[in-house]
Amino acid sequence: MTGFRWPDPGGGRMRRWRGPGRPGRAGAVALSVGLATLAAPSMAETTRLPHPLFSVGWSPGELPVPGMDLAPGAPFAANAEPAPHDIPADVVVRAFAKAEEGVLRLILRVPLTSMRDVDFPVRGPGYVEIAEATEMLPDLAQLWIAGYVTLFEEGAGAGSSVNSDIALPAPAVTATRISLPSDPSFADYERALAHMSAPPLADGIDLVLEQAMLDVTLTTPVSSEDARFSIDPRWAHLGLRTTTVLRFVTPDGAERVFQYTGNPGRVRLDPRWHQAFLRFVALGFAHILDGIDHLLFLLCLVIPLRRVIPLVKVVTAFTAAHSITLGASVMGLAPNALWFPPLIEMLIAASIVFMALENIVGRTVQRRWIWAFGFGLVHGFGFSFLLRESLQFAGSHLWSSLLGFNVGVELGQLFALLIMVPALALILAKAPRPRVAGILASALVAHTSWHWMAERWTVFSAYDFRWPATGTAAGALAMRWVALAAIVLAVGWGLGALYGRWGRGKALQEPDRGGAAVAGAGNPEA
Repeated sequence: MTGFRWPDPGGGRMRRWRGPGRPGRAGAVALSVGLATLAAPSMAETTRLPHPLFSVGWSPGELPVPGMDLAPGAPFAANAEPAPHDIPADVVVRAFAKAEEGVLRLILRVPLTSMRDVDFPVRGPGYVEIAEATEMLPDLAQLWIAGYVTLFEEGAGAGSSVNSDIALPAPAVTATRISLPSDPSFADYERALAHMSAPPLADGIDLVLEQAMLDVTLTTPVSSEDARFSIDPRWAHLGLRTTTVLRFVTPDGAERVFQYTGNPGRVRLDPRWHQAFLRFVALGFAHILDGIDHLLFLLCLVIPLRRVIPLVKVVTAFTAAHSITLGASVMGLAPNALWFPPLIEMLIAASIVFMALENIVGRTVQRRWIWAFGFGLVHGFGFSFLLRESLQFAGSHLWSSLLGFNVGVELGQLFALLIMVPALALILAKAPRPRVAGILASALVAHTSWHWMAERWTVFSAYDFRWPATGTAAGALAMRWVALAAIVLAVGWGLGALYGRWGRGKALQEPDRGGAAVAGAGNPEA
């Protein structure tokens, strides 16, 4: 007997009993508990021992010890309760949402094994007993799917003329069924809806449990089919890694696709422009604070700067540059090749190394805004990778979302600078030799970013780089890149002219005291 399994007390996974001759530690524990039970039967009848085997209903006299007869008809086999299956590693949830006929309807497809804490009836080598399993589906769908989603409808609350999100009643499970993994019904909403009312699978079909799919329909009443809806799905527990593909069908038949991993929080299926703007402001703010490489680049930029005007020049140049490439990437000007993101990540690390070395060996910071502008173009492409993945939540408001993300990045950048600049000023003011302190900080950053650059170079060099094929499409793309280059040059020239009015030579160097100006990483002049 090698197929017996019991729950792992540490987390719900299944641990397999190794059988006679190889009991291992788990078998030894079971053996000791069984022997103790035989020695004190009266106590066993009235005491429930704190062992995980008892959590599934086994009495002490039925413990599976090595050598016990587990053949069909034996006392243990007759009284044992089946144990839960393993939690699947990767789960894909496919879902449709549409408001019609006075309800908001969700149709979902998930793997049958994502229903936890249940052992489905099987036969033979593991084929699902479809008729018996179907009777279990409504309760399981209510417990693991309907209980983990909240729906909202935008409308005016009682006594108020201002629209706000109102939580809808908990969705009810109105239909369930088991489907084949090859079933094509979830190609679109209408086919999925018709599939839910089709006859169930025949009970004699040989469908392996791990391949079976569970289809569920959830409904909740709404006040208007034309209202704006939001959904807060929390289905990450269905697997160790859960990816959801949600398609929302609007009243006019248009379809919006959302794809995310884990629990995304509240998703507005049809956001207004200001809702999309605020969502992307928060996204940009969080992104700049989560990106340690962007923060280290900012740190390297401001280490030598001590005055407001030089700091404003550098930050403005960096902001203008990454705004250009961020917008260009959203408009489709960035290459779609697989090697492009690793290239940008590697160049971002290289920019940190360069600025750190510039702080150490550089003799002047007069042209520092030029480096900030050039590397800002690279960082803008880095920002765009997250933005392009998140534009699915923008609805039809592309430009307001782009603006909101950029505003969020700048707010996060300003927040970081409000911490960095005073902290640097305090540290260097307390240091006996400010220049040495600045050099040491830059060297530490250079050491860290050098390792990043080497690792990212290894990833980038693994890709097969090929020049795009020539043709009309390549020519159009080249023309757009020329236009982008012209915009970059125009903005750079404009910043140079603006900074010239401010007297960049005097603003980025300390006035001559004794005939020389001091420069370097710890220079308090700039």
